[in-house]
Amino acid sequence: MPEPRETAVYTHGHHESVLRSHIWRTAANSAAYLLGSLKPHMRILDIGCGPGTITADLAELVPEGHVTGVDRAPGVLEQARATAVRRGLANVDFAVADVHALDYPDDTFCVVHAHQVLQHVGDPVRALREMLRVTRPGGYVAVRDADYAAMTWYPEVAGLDDWLDLYRRVARANGGEPDAGRRLRSWALAAGCTDVTATSSTWTYATEDERAWWSGLWADRTLASAYAERATEGGHATGDRLRAVSAAWREWGRREDGWFAVLHGEILCRKQV
Repeated sequence: MPEPRETAVYTHGHHESVLRSHIWRTAANSAAYLLGSLKPHMRILDIGCGPGTITADLAELVPEGHVTGVDRAPGVLEQARATAVRRGLANVDFAVADVHALDYPDDTFCVVHAHQVLQHVGDPVRALREMLRVTRPGGYVAVRDADYAAMTWYPEVAGLDDWLDLYRRVARANGGEPDAGRRLRSWALAAGCTDVTATSSTWTYATEDERAWWSGLWADRTLASAYAERATEGGHATGDRLRAVSAAWREWGRREDGWFAVLHGEILCRKQV
């Protein structure tokens, strides 16, 4: 089996403007397709848990079970642990892990969950095989990823098309696939999953507060995050271009008629007994 591509790096990094988005995520707004399958006793592995807000929600939903959150970035796990402590959760722990080579025995977890992860990995099929391997028979692999090419907005502020084109090129240069949402079912089948339910859902930003939050984090991310460094160091954009894209986000956020929708693909794969 080939090794994961060394170029597969996390495009966004963990700048405050990135974590501003991540800590907003909950099980309700990011894993609704999975929640009806959870049982109180389940043992769950949360891949790419980041600051742990979804992980903590999952732990609350399985009070007789246990949740392990894993991430490749040790630093962000300190925030995840702090989230669990703040919420008084005793049935959760965190560890550093690579989804391509999970350090857990076969058939360990009732659910293996990954939110916005496969778009950033070097080999999503291998990742899904590993997720399936550590899932117990009768258990679930649950994955949700955005699809950048399917994102849509109004009005057509000059510069946002440039943002989308630039982001997709930078993400692919990093070894990822920004249009992952539409590919999840295909990847799951290639990984050997045979019972796959594919769905979709959206995040929509339209109120004044939503527009300010969404546009602000992208305007800041475009200038100050690891994504900005990778865009310039990789020769994809100049500083002037990034400033123009950031200004376009600010302009869109001020528009009273502004509306933005993020489409996500979702798969719920049941492991055969």
